Amino acid sequence: MATVSETVPNNVMAKAIKEGIFAGVIAFLMFLLFVGIETYQDINNQLVWRTRWGLLAVFVAVAAVGRFMTVAFIKPHLDRRKLAKAKAGILEISDEKSFFHRHFLKFALVFLLIYPFLSLLIVGKQGSLKYVDNFGIQILIYVMLAWGLNIVVGLAGLLDLGYVAFYAVGAYSYALLSSYFGFSFWLLLPMSGILAALWGVILGFPVLRLRGDYLAIVTLAFGEIIRLVLINWTDVTKGTFGISGIAKASFFGIWSFDTGSPNNFVKAWGLSASSVYYKIFLFYIILALCMLTAYVTIRLRRMPIGRAWEALREDEIACRSLGINTVTTKLTAFATGAMFGGFAGSFFATRQGFVSPESFVFLESAVILAIVVLGGMGSLTGIAIAAVIMVGGTEILREMSFLKIIFGPDFTPELYRMLLFGLAMIIVMLFKPRGFVGSREPTAFLKERKAISGSFTKEGHG
Repeated sequence: MATVSETVPNNVMAKAIKEGIFAGVIAFLMFLLFVGIETYQDINNQLVWRTRWGLLAVFVAVAAVGRFMTVAFIKPHLDRRKLAKAKAGILEISDEKSFFHRHFLKFALVFLLIYPFLSLLIVGKQGSLKYVDNFGIQILIYVMLAWGLNIVVGLAGLLDLGYVAFYAVGAYSYALLSSYFGFSFWLLLPMSGILAALWGVILGFPVLRLRGDYLAIVTLAFGEIIRLVLINWTDVTKGTFGISGIAKASFFGIWSFDTGSPNNFVKAWGLSASSVYYKIFLFYIILALCMLTAYVTIRLRRMPIGRAWEALREDEIACRSLGINTVTTKLTAFATGAMFGGFAGSFFATRQGFVSPESFVFLESAVILAIVVLGGMGSLTGIAIAAVIMVGGTEILREMSFLKIIFGPDFTPELYRMLLFGLAMIIVMLFKPRGFVGSREPTAFLKERKAISGSFTKEGHG
């Protein structure tokens, strides 16, 4: 049996040990103040602090061992495999796809269609509420938001840091029009999308001549302006108190999910009283909205406007030189992406039954943009996978109460979700700098469609 010294050269092992120690020291300095030391208020309402050396040691050990394993084993293995493929003449992107890869989307769609019923079958009515709502609906909302932002950022190449503003416009449009005028969900859903698209055009006009960082700053400001308006326009939006008692969605106007309604869905079908049926109904609504978003995006990519977006993303000057109207190209990208954000906002309002400005902070825009980047800009499948991992992963943290046995009864796993979210982003960007899906197929091709390796695409564009 070969020993470790035989499989790993001495210079590589020495470098791995050195970098592992260095990573441990850096992790110790980084996490000392906000992991190793905790501040809290005692019974006398005084601010005191205590140390958490065990938790700090875990963070340092993970960083040191992780870096050691990466340098000593993982990176050399990947280099050897890449060299062997190069010598054998194996292309990085192969035309031959496995059975699972060819039918992955079909499997995923079938799983989503039966997911609520699987939850009911496995954990019962009350137990399935958590899995249908917190996992299924929550993830699909972010999938739809990320696909909408993908049109602006991934296809048109316009960096938008204020996308949550359109999400807020859709939510408040539904909440206000439903509360004051009594309009139904099915009427307000398209209206919310249209109003959000209108605001997308309003945002698009001032930023027509801006690119890159300047565009990002203006869109960030637009998102904050919308949030501050929602906070301060108390006569209409009720400020920080938010709008409550928002009407539920009906079953296409035939049955209602309100308990006291004479045409209640549960009573009409003779079912036992439970809110799980409404959550399942909402699950299929957001699934249908996601499918609509994907279908429209795919169709638009194959149309002249979609190719104009891709040309704008690659080189705006060359795009103008070809006679493409960049004004309408940018405005249609902003309006289309904002419309889907408005749809998601309208659904969010009817799902929650309550909206407030705290739900539409900049952090939401950052999370949605991170999902788009990590999944691979322009890749619908990659973005969906990134949303499942990032949003579903943070929800799983709430279920990890067993960690209190290791780190003490005061340990709250969900408080560290953003820290783990950031670490996951760093790891993914190190190993998959162009996102989970590092190749894409062009919408315009001659004779034969071929996938483009991530090595030949612009950084971050998948």
